[in-house]
Amino acid sequence: MATGTVRYWAAAKAAAGVAEERFDAPTLGDLLAGISANPDLARVLRRCSFLVNGAPAGTRDPHTVDLPEGAVVEVLPPFAGG
Repeated sequence: MATGTVRYWAAAKAAAGVAEERFDAPTLGDLLAGISANPDLARVLRRCSFLVNGAPAGTRDPHTVDLPEGAVVEVLPPFAGG
């Protein structure tokens, strides 16, 4: 079981109600399952992409993305701008 920090950005931050929090989860899928208990955040997560220690988590099954000890997971909703 890895411990680390999940950071929320934009709409994910608004839905979570915090900018970041600690987690205990062995995989990205387990982390997402845990934070999806918040229904507002669960709706936003469906559209998000994720970085683990700055690297894109890709489109793989999140349960196959192992989280190392001390990982920082960034939750990135779609951004618009110009």
